Amino acid sequence: MYIQTVLGKLEPQELGVCACHEHLYVDLSRVKKNEDTCLQDIELVMEDLESFAALGGKAIVEVTNEGMGRDAEQLAEISRKTGLQIIASTGCYKDPFIPDDKKKWNRDQFAEWMITEIKDGIGETGIKPGVIGEIGSSLNEFKPIETELFHGAIEAAKTTKLPLSTHTTLGTCALEQVNLFQKEGLFLEKVIIGHQDLNTNDEIVLEVLNSGAFAAMDTIGKENYRADEDRIRSLLTFIEKGFEDQLLLSSDLTRKSHLKSLGGQGYDIVLRSFIPALKSHGVSGSIINKLLVTNPQKAFSIG
Repeated sequence: MYIQTVLGKLEPQELGVCACHEHLYVDLSRVKKNEDTCLQDIELVMEDLESFAALGGKAIVEVTNEGMGRDAEQLAEISRKTGLQIIASTGCYKDPFIPDDKKKWNRDQFAEWMITEIKDGIGETGIKPGVIGEIGSSLNEFKPIETELFHGAIEAAKTTKLPLSTHTTLGTCALEQVNLFQKEGLFLEKVIIGHQDLNTNDEIVLEVLNSGAFAAMDTIGKENYRADEDRIRSLLTFIEKGFEDQLLLSSDLTRKSHLKSLGGQGYDIVLRSFIPALKSHGVSGSIINKLLVTNPQKAFSIG
Protein backbone atom coordinates (compact mmCIF):
# COMPACT_ATOMS: atom_id res chain seq x y z
CA MET A 1 0.00 0.00 0.00
CA TYR A 2 1.22 3.49 -0.81
CA ILE A 3 -0.02 7.03 -1.34
CA GLN A 4 0.94 8.79 -4.57
CA THR A 5 1.92 12.45 -4.16
CA VAL A 6 3.17 14.95 -6.72
CA LEU A 7 6.72 14.32 -5.47
CA GLY A 8 6.49 10.54 -5.35
CA LYS A 9 5.18 7.67 -3.28
CA LEU A 10 4.63 7.74 0.49
CA GLU A 11 4.03 5.09 3.08
CA PRO A 12 0.45 5.72 4.29
CA GLN A 13 1.61 6.41 7.86
CA GLU A 14 3.74 9.29 6.53
CA LEU A 15 0.72 11.29 5.34
CA GLY A 16 -0.14 13.09 8.58
CA VAL A 17 -3.01 15.54 9.14
CA CYS A 18 -4.75 15.71 5.77
CA ALA A 19 -7.35 17.96 4.14
CA CYS A 20 -9.32 15.62 1.88
CA HIS A 21 -10.69 18.06 -0.72
CA GLU A 22 -8.97 21.33 -1.61
CA HIS A 23 -7.91 23.44 -4.58
CA LEU A 24 -4.51 25.14 -4.62
CA TYR A 25 -4.35 26.03 -8.31
CA VAL A 26 -7.77 26.27 -9.94
CA ASP A 27 -9.60 28.33 -12.55
CA LEU A 28 -13.38 28.04 -12.89
CA SER A 29 -13.75 31.44 -14.51
CA ARG A 30 -14.09 30.02 -18.04
CA VAL A 31 -17.57 28.89 -17.02
CA LYS A 32 -18.40 31.09 -14.05
CA LYS A 33 -17.29 34.32 -15.78
CA ASN A 34 -15.98 35.63 -12.46
CA GLU A 35 -12.29 36.38 -11.94
CA ASP A 36 -12.65 35.60 -8.24
CA THR A 37 -12.91 31.93 -9.27
CA CYS A 38 -9.41 32.02 -10.77
CA LEU A 39 -7.20 31.06 -7.82
CA GLN A 40 -3.76 30.72 -9.39
CA ASP A 41 -1.46 32.98 -7.38
CA ILE A 42 0.78 30.41 -5.74
CA GLU A 43 2.57 32.99 -3.59
CA LEU A 44 -0.74 34.03 -2.00
CA VAL A 45 -1.77 30.39 -1.67
CA MET A 46 1.50 29.42 -0.01
CA GLU A 47 1.19 32.35 2.39
CA ASP A 48 -2.27 31.09 3.34
CA LEU A 49 -0.99 27.54 3.77
CA GLU A 50 1.51 28.69 6.40
CA SER A 51 -1.21 28.77 9.03
CA PHE A 52 -2.51 25.34 7.96
CA ALA A 53 0.99 23.95 8.46
CA ALA A 54 1.52 25.83 11.73
CA LEU A 55 -1.62 24.17 13.13
CA GLY A 56 -0.33 20.72 12.22
CA GLY A 57 -1.49 20.31 8.64
CA LYS A 58 0.77 18.01 6.62
CA ALA A 59 -1.10 16.96 3.48
CA ILE A 60 -3.68 18.12 0.96
CA VAL A 61 -5.71 16.19 -1.57
CA GLU A 62 -5.92 18.61 -4.50
CA VAL A 63 -8.95 17.68 -6.58
CA THR A 64 -8.52 20.17 -9.43
CA ASN A 65 -8.71 18.16 -12.64
CA GLU A 66 -8.73 18.65 -16.41
CA GLY A 67 -10.96 21.60 -17.30
CA MET A 68 -10.56 23.25 -13.89
CA GLY A 69 -7.16 24.82 -14.55
CA ARG A 70 -5.08 21.88 -13.30
CA ASP A 71 -1.31 22.35 -13.37
CA ALA A 72 0.64 19.47 -11.84
CA GLU A 73 3.97 21.31 -12.02
CA GLN A 74 2.59 24.20 -9.98
CA LEU A 75 1.40 21.70 -7.36
CA ALA A 76 4.85 20.14 -7.25
CA GLU A 77 6.36 23.60 -6.78
CA ILE A 78 3.97 24.35 -3.91
CA SER A 79 4.84 21.00 -2.34
CA ARG A 80 8.58 21.59 -2.58
CA LYS A 81 8.37 25.11 -1.17
CA THR A 82 5.93 24.41 1.69
CA GLY A 83 6.93 20.86 2.62
CA LEU A 84 3.29 19.79 2.38
CA GLN A 85 2.38 16.46 0.81
CA ILE A 86 0.06 17.13 -2.14
CA ILE A 87 -1.99 14.52 -3.97
CA ALA A 88 -2.99 15.46 -7.53
CA SER A 89 -6.06 14.28 -9.44
CA THR A 90 -7.02 12.81 -12.77
CA GLY A 91 -10.42 13.02 -14.43
CA CYS A 92 -12.91 15.75 -15.23
CA TYR A 93 -15.37 17.66 -13.06
CA LYS A 94 -18.94 17.89 -14.39
CA ASP A 95 -20.99 19.54 -17.12
CA PRO A 96 -20.33 22.32 -18.25
CA PHE A 97 -16.71 22.29 -17.00
CA ILE A 98 -15.61 19.33 -19.12
CA PRO A 99 -13.07 20.54 -21.71
CA ASP A 100 -14.29 21.04 -25.27
CA ASP A 101 -12.11 18.23 -26.62
CA LYS A 102 -13.75 15.73 -24.26
CA LYS A 103 -17.39 16.83 -24.38
CA LYS A 104 -18.34 14.06 -26.79
CA TRP A 105 -16.23 11.34 -25.25
CA ASN A 106 -17.69 8.01 -24.19
CA ARG A 107 -16.84 6.00 -21.08
CA ASP A 108 -14.10 4.01 -22.81
CA GLN A 109 -12.31 7.17 -23.92
CA PHE A 110 -12.49 8.65 -20.43
CA ALA A 111 -11.22 5.41 -18.91
CA GLU A 112 -8.31 5.04 -21.33
CA TRP A 113 -7.20 8.64 -20.79
CA MET A 114 -7.35 8.42 -16.98
CA ILE A 115 -5.54 5.10 -16.89
CA THR A 116 -2.79 6.55 -19.11
CA GLU A 117 -2.37 9.54 -16.77
CA ILE A 118 -2.25 7.26 -13.75
CA LYS A 119 0.39 5.00 -15.31
CA ASP A 120 2.52 7.54 -17.20
CA GLY A 121 1.85 10.88 -15.51
CA ILE A 122 -0.12 14.03 -16.28
CA GLY A 123 0.73 15.36 -19.73
CA GLU A 124 4.48 15.50 -20.23
CA THR A 125 5.23 16.20 -16.55
CA GLY A 126 5.76 12.65 -15.35
CA ILE A 127 3.80 13.66 -12.22
CA LYS A 128 1.33 10.93 -11.33
CA PRO A 129 -2.12 11.53 -9.85
CA GLY A 130 -2.99 9.82 -6.59
CA VAL A 131 -6.77 10.07 -6.84
CA ILE A 132 -9.49 10.06 -9.48
CA GLY A 133 -11.54 13.15 -8.75
CA GLU A 134 -13.44 15.27 -8.29
CA ILE A 135 -15.88 13.43 -10.57
CA GLY A 136 -19.19 15.28 -10.49
CA SER A 137 -22.91 14.97 -11.00
CA SER A 138 -25.20 17.96 -11.47
CA LEU A 139 -27.95 19.23 -9.18
CA ASN A 140 -30.34 16.31 -8.65
CA GLU A 141 -29.30 14.61 -11.90
CA PHE A 142 -26.62 13.02 -14.01
CA LYS A 143 -26.17 14.77 -17.34
CA PRO A 144 -25.43 12.31 -20.19
CA ILE A 145 -21.73 13.27 -20.37
CA GLU A 146 -21.48 12.87 -16.58
CA THR A 147 -22.80 9.32 -16.85
CA GLU A 148 -20.08 8.52 -19.38
CA LEU A 149 -17.49 10.21 -17.16
CA PHE A 150 -18.58 8.23 -14.08
CA HIS A 151 -18.41 4.93 -15.95
CA GLY A 152 -14.96 5.85 -17.24
CA ALA A 153 -13.82 6.75 -13.73
CA ILE A 154 -15.17 3.47 -12.39
CA GLU A 155 -13.21 1.49 -14.98
CA ALA A 156 -10.06 3.50 -14.24
CA ALA A 157 -10.47 2.91 -10.50
CA LYS A 158 -11.02 -0.82 -10.96
CA THR A 159 -8.00 -1.12 -13.26
CA THR A 160 -5.53 0.99 -11.26
CA LYS A 161 -6.86 0.66 -7.67
CA LEU A 162 -6.76 4.44 -7.22
CA PRO A 163 -9.35 5.94 -4.86
CA LEU A 164 -12.26 7.79 -6.45
CA SER A 165 -13.46 11.09 -5.00
CA THR A 166 -16.75 12.61 -6.15
CA HIS A 167 -18.53 15.93 -6.33
CA THR A 168 -22.20 16.05 -5.44
CA THR A 169 -23.79 19.37 -6.35
CA LEU A 170 -25.12 20.77 -3.04
CA GLY A 171 -24.94 17.23 -1.67
CA THR A 172 -27.47 15.78 -4.15
CA CYS A 173 -27.25 12.43 -5.96
CA ALA A 174 -25.09 10.87 -3.24
CA LEU A 175 -27.12 7.66 -3.13
CA GLU A 176 -27.41 7.60 -6.90
CA GLN A 177 -23.61 7.69 -7.07
CA VAL A 178 -23.31 4.91 -4.50
CA ASN A 179 -25.90 2.80 -6.32
CA LEU A 180 -23.98 3.18 -9.59
CA PHE A 181 -20.72 2.15 -7.92
CA GLN A 182 -22.41 -0.87 -6.35
CA LYS A 183 -24.02 -1.89 -9.63
CA GLU A 184 -20.66 -1.71 -11.40
CA GLY A 185 -18.85 -3.65 -8.66
CA LEU A 186 -16.52 -0.89 -7.49
CA PHE A 187 -14.88 -1.43 -4.11
CA LEU A 188 -16.67 1.22 -2.03
CA GLU A 189 -14.04 1.32 0.70
CA LYS A 190 -11.94 3.37 -1.76
CA VAL A 191 -14.75 5.77 -2.70
CA ILE A 192 -15.14 9.24 -1.18
CA ILE A 193 -18.59 10.80 -1.68
CA GLY A 194 -18.04 14.54 -1.63
CA HIS A 195 -19.86 17.51 -0.10
CA GLN A 196 -22.00 15.49 2.28
CA ASP A 197 -21.95 18.34 4.79
CA LEU A 198 -24.17 20.13 2.24
CA ASN A 199 -26.61 17.23 2.36
CA THR A 200 -28.92 18.21 5.22
CA ASN A 201 -30.70 14.84 5.16
CA ASP A 202 -28.70 12.85 7.71
CA GLU A 203 -30.55 9.66 6.82
CA ILE A 204 -29.24 9.75 3.27
CA VAL A 205 -25.68 10.32 4.49
CA LEU A 206 -26.08 7.41 6.88
CA GLU A 207 -27.10 5.23 3.92
CA VAL A 208 -23.96 6.38 2.10
CA LEU A 209 -21.86 5.45 5.12
CA ASN A 210 -23.65 2.14 5.52
CA SER A 211 -22.55 1.24 1.98
CA GLY A 212 -18.92 1.31 3.14
CA ALA A 213 -17.97 4.52 1.32
CA PHE A 214 -16.35 7.52 2.95
CA ALA A 215 -18.45 10.65 3.39
CA ALA A 216 -16.54 13.91 3.02
CA MET A 217 -17.60 16.83 5.19
CA ASP A 218 -15.55 19.04 2.96
CA THR A 219 -17.07 22.52 2.62
CA ILE A 220 -16.42 23.51 6.22
CA GLY A 221 -16.40 27.26 6.74
CA LYS A 222 -18.68 27.99 3.79
CA GLU A 223 -21.46 29.23 6.01
CA ASN A 224 -23.26 30.88 3.11
CA TYR A 225 -24.30 27.30 2.26
CA ARG A 226 -24.78 25.90 5.77
CA ALA A 227 -23.81 26.94 9.27
CA ASP A 228 -20.84 25.04 10.69
CA GLU A 229 -22.82 24.40 13.85
CA ASP A 230 -25.30 22.46 11.70
CA ARG A 231 -22.43 20.56 10.12
CA ILE A 232 -21.24 19.66 13.61
CA ARG A 233 -24.68 18.38 14.61
CA SER A 234 -24.76 16.08 11.61
CA LEU A 235 -21.18 14.94 12.17
CA LEU A 236 -21.97 14.10 15.80
CA THR A 237 -24.91 11.99 14.59
CA PHE A 238 -22.68 10.04 12.20
CA ILE A 239 -20.12 9.47 14.96
CA GLU A 240 -22.81 8.36 17.41
CA LYS A 241 -24.08 5.86 14.81
CA GLY A 242 -20.61 4.28 14.67
CA PHE A 243 -19.19 5.70 11.44
CA GLU A 244 -16.16 7.51 12.85
CA ASP A 245 -13.87 5.46 10.57
CA GLN A 246 -15.52 6.72 7.35
CA LEU A 247 -15.59 10.50 7.78
CA LEU A 248 -13.22 13.04 6.21
CA LEU A 249 -12.86 16.81 6.65
CA SER A 250 -11.86 19.72 4.41
CA SER A 251 -12.95 23.19 3.27
CA ASP A 252 -12.89 23.21 -0.56
CA LEU A 253 -11.37 26.65 -1.22
CA THR A 254 -11.92 27.69 -4.84
CA ARG A 255 -11.83 31.52 -4.85
CA LYS A 256 -9.33 34.26 -4.21
CA SER A 257 -11.78 35.70 -1.69
CA HIS A 258 -11.55 32.44 0.30
CA LEU A 259 -7.97 33.29 1.27
CA LYS A 260 -7.52 34.90 4.67
CA SER A 261 -5.45 37.76 3.28
CA LEU A 262 -8.44 38.67 1.11
CA GLY A 263 -11.00 38.36 3.89
CA GLY A 264 -11.87 34.68 3.60
CA GLN A 265 -11.78 31.60 5.80
CA GLY A 266 -8.37 30.28 4.77
CA TYR A 267 -7.08 26.75 4.38
CA ASP A 268 -6.71 26.45 8.15
CA ILE A 269 -10.44 26.82 8.97
CA VAL A 270 -10.87 23.15 9.88
CA LEU A 271 -7.88 23.10 12.23
CA ARG A 272 -8.34 26.63 13.56
CA SER A 273 -12.08 26.64 14.17
CA PHE A 274 -13.92 23.40 13.44
CA ILE A 275 -11.75 20.99 15.42
CA PRO A 276 -11.86 23.13 18.60
CA ALA A 277 -15.64 23.25 18.20
CA LEU A 278 -15.78 19.46 17.93
CA LYS A 279 -13.71 19.19 21.08
CA SER A 280 -16.09 21.53 22.88
CA HIS A 281 -18.89 19.11 21.95
CA GLY A 282 -16.99 16.27 23.61
CA VAL A 283 -15.44 14.58 20.58
CA SER A 284 -12.39 12.69 21.81
CA GLY A 285 -8.84 13.15 20.63
CA SER A 286 -8.78 9.61 19.28
CA ILE A 287 -11.79 10.26 17.05
CA ILE A 288 -10.36 13.58 15.87
CA ASN A 289 -7.15 11.74 14.96
CA LYS A 290 -9.24 9.39 12.84
CA LEU A 291 -10.98 12.27 11.04
CA LEU A 292 -7.71 14.06 10.28
CA VAL A 293 -5.08 11.31 10.01
CA THR A 294 -6.02 7.64 9.90
CA ASN A 295 -9.17 7.95 7.78
CA PRO A 296 -7.32 9.84 5.01
CA GLN A 297 -4.53 7.27 5.20
CA LYS A 298 -7.08 4.53 4.47
CA ALA A 299 -9.09 6.49 1.92
CA PHE A 300 -6.14 7.53 -0.24
CA SER A 301 -3.96 4.42 -0.05
CA ILE A 302 -3.41 2.56 -3.29
CA GLY A 303 -3.08 -1.19 -3.63
